[in-house]
Amino acid sequence: MSDHEHTKPPSPNRDYDLTQPITSSSGLRQGLTSYGDVHFSLFLRKVFIKALGYSEDALSRPIIGIINTFSGFNPCHANVPQLIEAAKRGVHLSGGLAVEFPTISVHESFSHPTSMFLRNLMSMDTEEMIKAQPLDACIMIGGCDKTVPAQLMGGISANKPILPLVTGPMLPGSHRGQRLGACTDCRNNWAAFRAGEMDVEEIAEINEELAPTIGTCGVMGTASTMACIIAALGMMPLKGASAPAVSSARLRLAEETGTIAVAVAKAHRKPQELLSKESFLNAITVLQAIGGSTNAVVHLLAIANRHPDLQGVITLQTIEDIGKKTPLLVDLKPSGDNYMNDFHNAGGMLALLSVLRPLLHLDAKTISGETLGQVLDVASSKRLFCDERIIRPLSNPLYPSSSLAVLRGNLAPNGAVVKASASKDRTLLSHTGPAMVFENSADMALRIDDPDLPVTKDSILVLKGIGPIGNPGMPEAGMIPIPKKLAAAGVKDMLRLSDGRMSGTAGGTIILHISPEAALPESPFGVVRTGDMITCDLKSRKLHVYLSEEILSARILQRRSLLEGGDGPVRARQLRRGYRGLYERSVNQAHEGTDFDFLTAKGC
Repeated sequence: MSDHEHTKPPSPNRDYDLTQPITSSSGLRQGLTSYGDVHFSLFLRKVFIKALGYSEDALSRPIIGIINTFSGFNPCHANVPQLIEAAKRGVHLSGGLAVEFPTISVHESFSHPTSMFLRNLMSMDTEEMIKAQPLDACIMIGGCDKTVPAQLMGGISANKPILPLVTGPMLPGSHRGQRLGACTDCRNNWAAFRAGEMDVEEIAEINEELAPTIGTCGVMGTASTMACIIAALGMMPLKGASAPAVSSARLRLAEETGTIAVAVAKAHRKPQELLSKESFLNAITVLQAIGGSTNAVVHLLAIANRHPDLQGVITLQTIEDIGKKTPLLVDLKPSGDNYMNDFHNAGGMLALLSVLRPLLHLDAKTISGETLGQVLDVASSKRLFCDERIIRPLSNPLYPSSSLAVLRGNLAPNGAVVKASASKDRTLLSHTGPAMVFENSADMALRIDDPDLPVTKDSILVLKGIGPIGNPGMPEAGMIPIPKKLAAAGVKDMLRLSDGRMSGTAGGTIILHISPEAALPESPFGVVRTGDMITCDLKSRKLHVYLSEEILSARILQRRSLLEGGDGPVRARQLRRGYRGLYERSVNQAHEGTDFDFLTAKGC
């Protein structure tokens, strides 16, 4: 019997037999719109879908939704139309029916006030559209920093079979014989321009080469980090993490995703069943081994907290514990020297996971139905290529352990994160100095380049008010610029502290995600003043301000009365309208993933 005969639809008249209940939970018959008459609901649905030219034969097949996040404001997603066509091809060749639909699209550089402000909104859009529409499985096309975690958060909550498909990284450019890539080299060259090391003509030339093709940033920034993590979670083919956006390999991966989607739909392979604690432990191991973005810490916590069995199980301490036994192996910017296409050509995720095999949970499931160990066994039976200049062996790491580390102390009772491997001056990872405090981004912009700013290379730059609530949206402003007078004197790095984030493409000795954030009345970080002595000690994982408990408590009490009194900011947040009001009242702190409290698996 042919595949076509297997999927031959029943007589359409059966759907209008009022004596027979409509009980199917698949295909066009699932999730019918509520009109009070289920037979009429199906009848009406067919009326309108047939306006698009679909036959009964087409409508009888597994329906695979494809999320279209193309936007003229999102160059990371410029190849989405081609990916949709390739994914459709895979679906149709495998006997399914592909139907695309839109959700919002979020780009890092085109989102005000920040892309993180909109991540939870995109996750809600994704979740509700997957639940609302008659899909047997859903291919979620994303790429730019916050889109992939938003889709996975929404997909886990919806708990229909889902398959992430990332858009892929861009290729590097070139300037005067040197390779360039967004966005690590954006930041490095801008810092050089601020320091007077290049003129305006040269920085304009560089601007033309930093993003020479479409795709996500070509270094191990947040987009590439999340792609690697999704692969490590077992949610997509391993090559899908690194194939360039402009390559034919990326289109073949899209077709393969379409093929897998039909099989996943038939097997009813849902994310809450597929993903386990071991899946996340593997993902965190990869995060540490690639020197991934600090943003991924926040995203992973948010993703795990959407899973009913994992909320509160995967924590900051999990990331710290795995970091202590995981070396940095991948030599990519900002922790190393190379670009994502180098990682792809060096063997990519398949090579990396093979090297990491002794540290992985091999019984974790993958979207294909195989365990991770089975996937790697098949690979090891072939001639596996691994360029050890890019993907180091365990015996010769780029950094011994804890590329990302978690600090705690009286300044960060709920934790803070530092990307130690990206420090430019590692003596600063054990450093004590006086605080130079900026109350918010506007204060910093006003004073950072003041030639009379009382700051030295030993000062600790402190930026408050850029946490989840404070900005709002936790902007990537944690990479506080070196004051111009120090940059001109040759200072390349300083210890910097904030309750915000930094780009995964950024480097420097920067402590982030300090929790609780300064906007909260109970925050010790919120009462730090210029001149207070602060110590950071990576070895002991300590972040401490030298104030007695009595003085610290008195400052907090005094500040609480100001924030909560009268028409202060706490009252203002309670009255704020629209999405911003919802965000400020509902977002949780960085150590919980900055998700909305009511969206976590257990809700408020």
